Amino acid sequence: MRAGVEIAATRRKRGWLAAALACALCVLPAIASPPGDVDPDAPLTFGILPIGGPAESLEAWRPMLDDLRKSIARPVRAVSVTTYEGIAQAIAEQRVDIAFLSGRLALDAVSRQNMEVIGRLTRGDGSKGYHAVLLVASDSRLRTLDELFMRPGKWRFARGEALSVSGYLVPETQLFAPRGIDSDTFFASVHIDNHQNNALAVANGEVDVATNNTADLERFQQHFPDQYARLRILWKSSLIPHAVIVIRNDLPLVLREKVARFITGYGKGKDGVREEANLKLIHDISGFAPADDADLVPFADIEYALEKRRATTAQWVSEGARAARFRKIQADHDLLVARLRGK
Repeated sequence: MRAGVEIAATRRKRGWLAAALACALCVLPAIASPPGDVDPDAPLTFGILPIGGPAESLEAWRPMLDDLRKSIARPVRAVSVTTYEGIAQAIAEQRVDIAFLSGRLALDAVSRQNMEVIGRLTRGDGSKGYHAVLLVASDSRLRTLDELFMRPGKWRFARGEALSVSGYLVPETQLFAPRGIDSDTFFASVHIDNHQNNALAVANGEVDVATNNTADLERFQQHFPDQYARLRILWKSSLIPHAVIVIRNDLPLVLREKVARFITGYGKGKDGVREEANLKLIHDISGFAPADDADLVPFADIEYALEKRRATTAQWVSEGARAARFRKIQADHDLLVARLRGK
């Protein structure tokens, strides 16, 4: 069981290193944009956490970003990397000005990287979010969660990166932690990859169980209908809010306001029909609603639950040290939530 985890960890480190190297050498600019945006003609860089592959995501976003360029009269270039770690590093190094991010990545960008939320994804069906799921093969012997948890060291597991909300954080806090289980040590092996590849791994019998989410499964069904038919959902989480768009808050206020108006008004104006068609290319979305940092509170709560789980299972030199750690976790969480809510 331990060997499988160690192999997965090695693969993850190699994957993150490769992604970072690819960002540095092939995709992202080598020099960070200077604070304060001293060059008004410099391109704005729009970072995309890919849905599917990076090339596919860039192609899907291109029509909307071309319209953004015309609207603000300034060059806009898009970058899409293969991993959560890759986009997080690009943001930390200020090589991204605007970004489309899942909630956990956005929380880091806002709390640590001088960015702010300006919009929240909306879907045509009016849904307020999506659900994390646990997938098994349609003909799997696993029919219930009890059958899964009564056999530690039995099943092969695939999950997302540690920064993935639906691929790791939500299943870990809602499914595994309440049972006192660490998913990295419970399974016979742990494979870490993106949602599409993990779903394919289940469908092709390469793993027994995998995390995923309902939004990515919709896209998976469109692209891999035969493999989708071989999947079954074993567990579904509570609702997770949709992804958001963030922007560097050291850019000029006038520019940030222009970008926010464009983002939240796209698909709703006189050219709405054409713009709606562009939006549908991006994971079949209907647009972006106005949003702010307070929209990230649910993700702060997820991180809080995970930190409490870690503290609960850790070894402590004394009960006093354990209690102090829990007080620190609570205080940090309260401070972060207050900041997100603008208090």
